[in-house]
Amino acid sequence: MANELAALSQELAAAVERFANRVVAVHARPHFSSSGAFWRPGIIVTAEHAIRREEDIRVTLPDGTDSTATLAGSDAGTDIAVLRVETAGPDAALVKGDAAPGNLALTVGRSEDSGVNATWGIVSAVSGPWRTWRGGKLDRYIRLDLTLYPGSTGALVVNVAGEALGIATPALSRIAGLAIPAATIDRVVEEILTRGKVARGYLGVGLQPVELPDHQKGLIVLSLAPDGPAAKAGVLIGDVLVAVGGSAVADTDDIQTALEPHGVGGSAEATVVRGGAPLNIAITIGERPRRS
Repeated sequence: MANELAALSQELAAAVERFANRVVAVHARPHFSSSGAFWRPGIIVTAEHAIRREEDIRVTLPDGTDSTATLAGSDAGTDIAVLRVETAGPDAALVKGDAAPGNLALTVGRSEDSGVNATWGIVSAVSGPWRTWRGGKLDRYIRLDLTLYPGSTGALVVNVAGEALGIATPALSRIAGLAIPAATIDRVVEEILTRGKVARGYLGVGLQPVELPDHQKGLIVLSLAPDGPAAKAGVLIGDVLVAVGGSAVADTDDIQTALEPHGVGGSAEATVVRGGAPLNIAITIGERPRRS
C-alpha cells in the first residue's frame, strides 16, 4: 500500500510539474489574484468573473517576474477572458484531453506569493453540451469534486496523463466547481481574437413558459425592449412564442439555442399564437447587450 501511495504521489507531483511553466497569477481584482494559463503563444486564458478591471492588469509569470497584460476580450456567458502578453510562453503546444466520471483531476494554478499550487480530487460528472445561467454554451459539462480556493479560479484542470481538460471556475454552477472545456476555450479564444468579442443573439423580450389548450407549450411575451428586435418586427405583449427558426421553444433556455444557427444580423421566422391563431413574424436578430 505504501508503494502504491508513493507512486500516486509521484504521478500527481509530475503532472503538476508538467504544467508549472504554463500557469500564471492574474492580478485584476481586489484582495485576491486568480490563475491563468498560456493557451497559445502570447495568449493567456482565465476566468472572466475574476477580471474586475480592464486596465492595469498584471500577471506573474512562471519565472516569477511580472508582466503587463491587455484584455483582448471576454465572454461572460462561458466565463472566459483572454489576455495578451508580450511573453510567448512555453514552446510546446498544450495537449488537451477529455474526462470521465471518476477520473482523477488536478487544478494547477499560481500565486504571486507561494508560486505553483495545486488541488486534486475527481471528475464527478460529465455530460453533453450545457447552457450556463449566463447564456453561454459549454461543449461539455464537466463537474469537479475538489477544493477551489480563490487563487484556483482560472487554473488549468488537468489529468494524470498530462492532458488539459480546461480551466476551473466556481461561477457557472451553484452545485460545484466546473472545468470550462478545452473545446469551448478554443472556440471562444478564436472568436475573440478574430472579432474582439463573442456576439450572442437577442430578441429583446421578457418571457414566461405557459401551456396552451392543446397541451402545446410556449413562451408568453411579458415585456418588450423598446426598439428591440422583436418590438421592431411587430411582436406584441401577450403573444405566445411557440417556435423560432423552425425550432419549438418551450423554455427560455430554448431561445438562445434556436438563435445560434442564424447569428446576429440574420433573420429568423418566429411563430406566435395571437388571439388563438398562429402568426409568422420575421425578426432580424440583434446582439445581446453586454453585462455592465
